[in-house]
Amino acid sequence: MAKQALDAVALLERLVGFDTTSRNSNLALIDFAADYLDGFGVPCALVRNADGTKANLHAVIGPDDQAGVMLSGHSDVVPVDGQDWSSDPFTLTRRDDGKLVGRGSADMKGFIACALSVAPEAAARRLRFPLHLAFSYDEEVGCLGAPALARHVADAGTPPRAVIVGEPTGMRVVDAHKGVRGFVTTVTGREAHSSQPQRGANAILAAARLLHFLDGVAEELRRRGDPSGRFDPPCTTLDVGTIEGGTAHNIVPRHCRFHWGYRFLPDQDPDEILRRFEVHAAEHVLPRLRASAPDSRIETRMRAAVPAFRPAAMDAVELACTLGGRNETEAVSYCTEAGIFEEAGMPTVICGPGNIDQAHRPDEYVETAQIDACTAFLRRLVVDAIAD
Repeated sequence: MAKQALDAVALLERLVGFDTTSRNSNLALIDFAADYLDGFGVPCALVRNADGTKANLHAVIGPDDQAGVMLSGHSDVVPVDGQDWSSDPFTLTRRDDGKLVGRGSADMKGFIACALSVAPEAAARRLRFPLHLAFSYDEEVGCLGAPALARHVADAGTPPRAVIVGEPTGMRVVDAHKGVRGFVTTVTGREAHSSQPQRGANAILAAARLLHFLDGVAEELRRRGDPSGRFDPPCTTLDVGTIEGGTAHNIVPRHCRFHWGYRFLPDQDPDEILRRFEVHAAEHVLPRLRASAPDSRIETRMRAAVPAFRPAAMDAVELACTLGGRNETEAVSYCTEAGIFEEAGMPTVICGPGNIDQAHRPDEYVETAQIDACTAFLRRLVVDAIAD
């Protein structure tokens, strides 16, 4: 028996109810989406991670031998730990002012709900080109699921002619964003009594010298600016997120570790800053450590690498502008999976409901009007796909 179609808000209520914080499995949400689509005769393929605890979902509605349009969203959300929510973050709360409050409501289960809401209508009609639904895992921790999803879509049949990534843009059309590189640097020195610092190699002081260098690079990047004039902030930015080290106040610390990274402009060499950092570490910081502890080390491991996004072709951008009734495009500083699909040869654009300013915050919300606007946008796509 076919399932009853649900509207986007009802679907969003179900999706928010799944705690898909990136440290958790997303399978309950993916199984729900697959079961919902199966009720309308839409088969789904799951692309699982190595240990089977997470999965991407790919569904095709319509003729898979034609180049269609893919609607893409990530299923994971950021943690709510330590945040001051006024309601249960995993229960969608409908406010009188039209706000739909819940973790992931804006980023980005709202778009997934809208995509699922139009699927029954598309599945009931004969389409001249297919609609793909593609939901990934672990976007929030480095876009870990999207590469396998992109490979699967490319190999499964005729690749889509356009991908719409539904990150929250307020339904504005975004055609560029910065890329991300993230690292963990570990400094290993030698312990000693704090009264005899010359007998040790202080890992925290060495880390401080490295951080001072990065601060200088950040200032240089600010001066270099953004030649395109499209991004805010108008430059490649550098950040240091956490630092930890040492054992006690009277022990020269042997270890120090810090997380750092940068968000780079599309025209910038993504590895320039890392190369400069490693040269500085090897030529100026490590020799001081090894003067008293020859086995000292400075090791940097990449923890995230997401490409910047700028479309090679304008097919997807023009489609989104037509569906949304817009003549202009924007650039954003946050990162999405768009660059991964673009690098896989699928023309991509970003357009979705909600405001990125609400993402990752307590009482995250999307406005009902934004859900309505996105649903109307996608229904226009369905109407365009229907065969005469």
